[in-house]
Amino acid sequence: MATPYSGNVTPLAQPAQDTAVPVIRKIGLPDLREALRLGWEDFKAVPSHAIILCVIYPVLGLVLARAVSGYAVLPLLFPLAAGFALLGPFAALGLYELSRRRERGEEASAWDAVDVLRSPSFGAMLGLGTLLLALFVTWVATAQAIYIAVFGYQGAAGLSDFVQRVLTTSQGWWLIAVGCGVGFLFALVALCVSVVSFPMMLDRHAGAGEAMVTSLRLVAKNPVTIAAWGLIVAALLVLGSLPFFLGLAVILPLLGHATWHLYRKVIAPDPNPRPIPPRPQRERRSAADFPAALFPWRRKDGA
Repeated sequence: MATPYSGNVTPLAQPAQDTAVPVIRKIGLPDLREALRLGWEDFKAVPSHAIILCVIYPVLGLVLARAVSGYAVLPLLFPLAAGFALLGPFAALGLYELSRRRERGEEASAWDAVDVLRSPSFGAMLGLGTLLLALFVTWVATAQAIYIAVFGYQGAAGLSDFVQRVLTTSQGWWLIAVGCGVGFLFALVALCVSVVSFPMMLDRHAGAGEAMVTSLRLVAKNPVTIAAWGLIVAALLVLGSLPFFLGLAVILPLLGHATWHLYRKVIAPDPNPRPIPPRPQRERRSAADFPAALFPWRRKDGA
Protein backbone atom coordinates (compact mmCIF):
# COMPACT_ATOMS: atom_id res chain seq x y z
CA MET A 1 0.00 0.00 0.00
CA ALA A 2 1.45 3.37 -1.00
CA THR A 3 2.17 5.81 1.77
CA PRO A 4 2.04 9.59 1.31
CA TYR A 5 5.41 11.14 0.76
CA SER A 6 6.32 13.99 3.06
CA GLY A 7 9.09 16.43 2.45
CA ASN A 8 10.02 19.56 0.58
CA VAL A 9 8.80 18.99 -2.95
CA THR A 10 9.05 21.59 -5.68
CA PRO A 11 5.98 21.42 -7.94
CA LEU A 12 6.84 20.50 -11.51
CA ALA A 13 4.57 23.23 -12.87
CA GLN A 14 6.20 26.02 -10.90
CA PRO A 15 7.42 28.69 -13.37
CA ALA A 16 11.00 29.79 -13.39
CA GLN A 17 11.63 32.96 -11.45
CA ASP A 18 14.52 34.22 -13.53
CA THR A 19 12.40 34.82 -16.67
CA ALA A 20 10.25 37.91 -16.33
CA VAL A 21 7.36 38.37 -18.72
CA PRO A 22 7.51 41.94 -20.09
CA VAL A 23 4.97 44.20 -18.39
CA ILE A 24 3.20 46.42 -20.94
CA ARG A 25 2.02 49.84 -19.81
CA LYS A 26 -0.88 51.89 -21.12
CA ILE A 27 0.37 55.00 -22.93
CA GLY A 28 -1.22 57.99 -24.64
CA LEU A 29 -0.46 60.78 -27.08
CA PRO A 30 1.55 62.81 -24.48
CA ASP A 31 3.94 59.84 -24.25
CA LEU A 32 4.48 59.96 -28.00
CA ARG A 33 5.32 63.65 -27.84
CA GLU A 34 7.71 63.00 -24.98
CA ALA A 35 9.40 60.16 -26.89
CA LEU A 36 9.89 62.45 -29.89
CA ARG A 37 11.27 65.19 -27.64
CA LEU A 38 13.77 62.83 -26.03
CA GLY A 39 14.68 61.46 -29.46
CA TRP A 40 15.41 64.98 -30.65
CA GLU A 41 17.59 65.57 -27.59
CA ASP A 42 19.57 62.44 -28.44
CA PHE A 43 19.95 63.56 -32.03
CA LYS A 44 21.23 66.98 -30.95
CA ALA A 45 23.67 65.36 -28.54
CA VAL A 46 25.18 63.04 -31.17
CA PRO A 47 24.29 64.56 -34.57
CA SER A 48 27.50 63.59 -36.35
CA HIS A 49 27.07 59.95 -35.35
CA ALA A 50 23.46 59.90 -36.50
CA ILE A 51 24.35 61.40 -39.87
CA ILE A 52 27.15 58.86 -40.36
CA LEU A 53 24.79 56.01 -39.53
CA CYS A 54 21.97 57.26 -41.75
CA VAL A 55 23.76 58.81 -44.72
CA ILE A 56 23.11 55.60 -46.65
CA TYR A 57 19.41 56.44 -46.74
CA PRO A 58 19.58 59.72 -48.69
CA VAL A 59 22.37 58.31 -50.86
CA LEU A 60 20.27 55.23 -51.60
CA GLY A 61 17.30 57.45 -52.34
CA LEU A 62 19.27 59.52 -54.84
CA VAL A 63 20.62 56.38 -56.51
CA LEU A 64 17.14 54.93 -56.76
CA ALA A 65 15.75 58.17 -58.20
CA ARG A 66 18.49 58.26 -60.85
CA ALA A 67 18.06 54.57 -61.71
CA VAL A 68 14.32 54.92 -62.02
CA SER A 69 14.62 57.94 -64.31
CA GLY A 70 17.28 56.27 -66.41
CA TYR A 71 15.63 52.88 -66.94
CA ALA A 72 11.99 53.93 -67.37
CA VAL A 73 10.70 52.14 -64.29
CA LEU A 74 9.16 55.23 -62.72
CA PRO A 75 6.22 53.30 -61.25
CA LEU A 76 8.60 51.72 -58.72
CA LEU A 77 9.94 55.01 -57.36
CA PHE A 78 7.14 55.56 -54.85
CA PRO A 79 7.01 51.91 -53.67
CA LEU A 80 10.77 51.92 -53.12
CA ALA A 81 10.65 55.18 -51.17
CA ALA A 82 7.65 54.04 -49.12
CA GLY A 83 9.37 50.74 -48.43
CA PHE A 84 12.01 52.54 -46.36
CA ALA A 85 9.49 52.49 -43.51
CA LEU A 86 9.56 48.67 -43.55
CA LEU A 87 13.35 48.50 -43.15
CA GLY A 88 13.73 51.47 -40.80
CA PRO A 89 13.38 49.55 -37.49
CA PHE A 90 16.30 47.29 -38.40
CA ALA A 91 18.41 50.09 -39.91
CA ALA A 92 18.16 52.04 -36.62
CA LEU A 93 19.88 49.40 -34.47
CA GLY A 94 22.91 51.59 -33.85
CA LEU A 95 20.68 54.51 -32.85
CA TYR A 96 19.01 52.39 -30.17
CA GLU A 97 22.45 51.63 -28.74
CA LEU A 98 23.38 55.32 -28.65
CA SER A 99 20.14 56.21 -26.85
CA ARG A 100 20.67 53.36 -24.39
CA ARG A 101 24.14 54.62 -23.53
CA ARG A 102 22.98 58.22 -23.07
CA GLU A 103 20.15 56.98 -20.87
CA ARG A 104 22.71 55.29 -18.61
CA GLY A 105 24.85 58.43 -18.48
CA GLU A 106 27.66 56.92 -20.57
CA GLU A 107 29.67 58.61 -23.29
CA ALA A 108 28.36 57.91 -26.78
CA SER A 109 30.55 57.78 -29.87
CA ALA A 110 30.27 56.42 -33.38
CA TRP A 111 32.08 53.24 -32.39
CA ASP A 112 29.61 52.65 -29.55
CA ALA A 113 26.85 52.19 -32.11
CA VAL A 114 28.79 49.27 -33.58
CA ASP A 115 28.68 47.54 -30.18
CA VAL A 116 25.17 46.40 -31.05
CA LEU A 117 26.93 43.67 -33.04
CA ARG A 118 28.11 42.20 -29.72
CA SER A 119 24.60 41.78 -28.38
CA PRO A 120 23.74 38.17 -27.50
CA SER A 121 20.52 38.67 -29.47
CA PHE A 122 22.13 40.03 -32.62
CA GLY A 123 21.32 36.80 -34.44
CA ALA A 124 17.66 37.27 -33.56
CA MET A 125 17.85 40.89 -34.72
CA LEU A 126 19.33 39.74 -38.02
CA GLY A 127 16.59 37.15 -38.40
CA LEU A 128 13.82 39.71 -37.86
CA GLY A 129 15.63 42.14 -40.16
CA THR A 130 15.64 39.45 -42.85
CA LEU A 131 11.89 39.06 -42.35
CA LEU A 132 11.40 42.81 -42.84
CA LEU A 133 13.59 42.68 -45.96
CA ALA A 134 11.41 39.88 -47.36
CA LEU A 135 8.36 42.00 -46.57
CA PHE A 136 9.96 44.93 -48.43
CA VAL A 137 10.72 42.82 -51.52
CA THR A 138 7.19 41.40 -51.49
CA TRP A 139 5.73 44.91 -51.27
CA VAL A 140 7.75 46.14 -54.26
CA ALA A 141 6.75 43.10 -56.31
CA THR A 142 3.11 43.58 -55.34
CA ALA A 143 3.21 47.27 -56.27
CA GLN A 144 4.66 46.40 -59.66
CA ALA A 145 1.96 43.78 -60.22
CA ILE A 146 -0.76 46.31 -59.38
CA TYR A 147 0.69 48.82 -61.88
CA ILE A 148 0.89 46.18 -64.62
CA ALA A 149 -2.71 45.13 -63.93
CA VAL A 150 -3.82 48.74 -64.49
CA PHE A 151 -1.59 50.03 -67.31
CA GLY A 152 -0.06 46.88 -68.78
CA TYR A 153 3.60 46.22 -69.49
CA GLN A 154 4.24 49.37 -71.50
CA GLY A 155 6.43 51.73 -69.50
CA ALA A 156 5.97 55.49 -69.27
CA ALA A 157 7.73 57.58 -71.91
CA GLY A 158 8.98 60.02 -69.30
CA LEU A 159 8.22 61.72 -66.03
CA SER A 160 5.51 63.97 -67.47
CA ASP A 161 3.82 61.03 -69.17
CA PHE A 162 3.86 59.04 -65.94
CA VAL A 163 2.42 61.91 -63.90
CA GLN A 164 -0.30 62.45 -66.48
CA ARG A 165 -1.23 58.77 -66.44
CA VAL A 166 -1.50 58.60 -62.66
CA LEU A 167 -3.12 61.96 -61.87
CA THR A 168 -5.41 62.62 -64.81
CA THR A 169 -7.00 59.24 -65.59
CA SER A 170 -9.51 57.08 -63.77
CA GLN A 171 -7.07 54.17 -63.94
CA GLY A 172 -4.45 56.32 -62.24
CA TRP A 173 -6.73 57.23 -59.36
CA TRP A 174 -7.69 53.57 -58.98
CA LEU A 175 -3.98 52.73 -58.90
CA ILE A 176 -3.39 55.31 -56.15
CA ALA A 177 -6.30 54.03 -54.06
CA VAL A 178 -5.43 50.34 -54.36
CA GLY A 179 -1.68 50.89 -54.05
CA CYS A 180 -2.01 53.00 -50.92
CA GLY A 181 -4.46 50.50 -49.41
CA VAL A 182 -2.16 47.53 -50.02
CA GLY A 183 0.86 49.53 -48.86
CA PHE A 184 -1.00 50.38 -45.66
CA LEU A 185 -1.47 46.66 -44.97
CA PHE A 186 2.25 45.98 -45.44
CA ALA A 187 3.15 48.91 -43.17
CA LEU A 188 0.63 47.71 -40.57
CA VAL A 189 2.20 44.25 -40.48
CA ALA A 190 5.70 45.71 -40.13
CA LEU A 191 4.57 48.08 -37.37
CA CYS A 192 2.78 45.38 -35.40
CA VAL A 193 5.71 42.95 -35.35
CA SER A 194 8.53 45.46 -34.90
CA VAL A 195 7.26 48.52 -33.02
CA VAL A 196 9.45 47.66 -29.98
CA SER A 197 10.98 44.34 -31.07
CA PHE A 198 14.52 45.54 -31.81
CA PRO A 199 14.88 47.73 -28.67
CA MET A 200 13.60 44.81 -26.60
CA MET A 201 16.10 42.40 -28.12
CA LEU A 202 18.88 44.89 -27.42
CA ASP A 203 17.75 45.62 -23.87
CA ARG A 204 16.54 42.22 -22.67
CA HIS A 205 18.45 39.94 -25.08
CA ALA A 206 15.10 38.44 -26.07
CA GLY A 207 14.54 36.13 -28.99
CA ALA A 208 12.80 37.26 -32.17
CA GLY A 209 9.64 35.31 -31.37
CA GLU A 210 9.31 36.73 -27.87
CA ALA A 211 9.97 40.27 -29.12
CA MET A 212 7.36 40.00 -31.89
CA VAL A 213 4.76 38.59 -29.50
CA THR A 214 5.44 41.46 -27.09
CA SER A 215 5.00 43.97 -29.92
CA LEU A 216 1.68 42.37 -30.86
CA ARG A 217 0.53 42.50 -27.23
CA LEU A 218 1.58 46.14 -27.08
CA VAL A 219 -0.47 46.98 -30.17
CA ALA A 220 -3.49 45.14 -28.76
CA LYS A 221 -3.27 47.08 -25.48
CA ASN A 222 -2.61 50.50 -27.06
CA PRO A 223 -4.29 50.35 -30.51
CA VAL A 224 -5.16 54.04 -30.81
CA THR A 225 -1.79 55.29 -29.57
CA ILE A 226 0.20 52.90 -31.78
CA ALA A 227 -1.97 53.86 -34.77
CA ALA A 228 -1.14 57.50 -34.05
CA TRP A 229 2.56 56.56 -33.83
CA GLY A 230 2.33 54.85 -37.23
CA LEU A 231 0.78 57.98 -38.75
CA ILE A 232 3.51 60.14 -37.21
CA VAL A 233 6.21 57.88 -38.64
CA ALA A 234 4.59 57.89 -42.10
CA ALA A 235 4.15 61.69 -42.09
CA LEU A 236 7.75 62.32 -41.02
CA LEU A 237 9.11 59.90 -43.63
CA VAL A 238 7.10 61.64 -46.35
CA LEU A 239 8.39 64.99 -45.09
CA GLY A 240 11.96 63.71 -45.13
CA SER A 241 11.61 62.28 -48.62
CA LEU A 242 10.40 65.49 -50.26
CA PRO A 243 13.77 67.24 -50.77
CA PHE A 244 15.30 64.34 -52.76
CA PHE A 245 15.32 62.11 -49.66
CA LEU A 246 17.94 64.29 -47.95
CA GLY A 247 15.60 65.01 -45.06
CA LEU A 248 15.86 61.35 -44.07
CA ALA A 249 19.32 62.13 -42.66
CA VAL A 250 17.45 63.93 -39.86
CA ILE A 251 14.12 62.12 -39.79
CA LEU A 252 15.55 58.59 -39.55
CA PRO A 253 17.80 59.23 -36.52
CA LEU A 254 15.00 61.18 -34.83
CA LEU A 255 12.60 58.26 -35.24
CA GLY A 256 15.26 55.74 -34.22
CA HIS A 257 16.04 57.54 -30.96
CA ALA A 258 12.35 58.20 -30.32
CA THR A 259 11.54 54.50 -30.80
CA TRP A 260 13.96 53.64 -28.00
CA HIS A 261 12.26 56.08 -25.65
CA LEU A 262 8.84 54.81 -26.73
CA TYR A 263 10.01 51.33 -25.75
CA ARG A 264 11.07 52.62 -22.35
CA LYS A 265 7.68 54.21 -21.78
CA VAL A 266 5.57 51.23 -22.79
CA ILE A 267 7.65 48.32 -21.40
CA ALA A 268 8.40 48.22 -17.67
CA PRO A 269 12.11 47.81 -16.79
CA ASP A 270 13.45 44.28 -16.53
CA PRO A 271 13.78 43.35 -12.81
CA ASN A 272 16.72 41.07 -13.72
CA PRO A 273 18.72 43.02 -16.32
CA ARG A 274 21.31 41.05 -18.24
CA PRO A 275 24.25 43.22 -19.27
CA ILE A 276 26.23 42.62 -22.42
CA PRO A 277 29.23 40.47 -21.51
CA PRO A 278 32.58 42.27 -21.61
CA ARG A 279 34.68 42.00 -24.72
CA PRO A 280 37.15 39.12 -24.25
CA GLN A 281 40.81 40.03 -23.93
CA ARG A 282 42.98 38.52 -26.59
CA GLU A 283 46.20 36.88 -25.53
CA ARG A 284 49.23 38.62 -26.96
CA ARG A 285 51.49 36.27 -28.91
CA SER A 286 54.93 36.74 -30.28
CA ALA A 287 56.07 35.97 -33.81
CA ALA A 288 57.91 32.91 -32.51
CA ASP A 289 54.58 31.31 -31.61
CA PHE A 290 53.35 31.42 -35.23
CA PRO A 291 52.87 27.68 -35.89
CA ALA A 292 51.35 26.99 -32.47
CA ALA A 293 49.07 30.03 -32.68
CA LEU A 294 47.16 28.31 -35.46
CA PHE A 295 46.05 25.65 -32.94
CA PRO A 296 44.74 27.52 -29.87
CA TRP A 297 43.30 24.36 -28.32
CA ARG A 298 46.81 22.90 -27.88
CA ARG A 299 48.46 23.53 -24.54
CA LYS A 300 51.69 25.42 -24.48
CA ASP A 301 53.50 22.36 -23.14
CA GLY A 302 52.63 20.55 -26.38
CA ALA A 303 50.53 17.88 -24.67
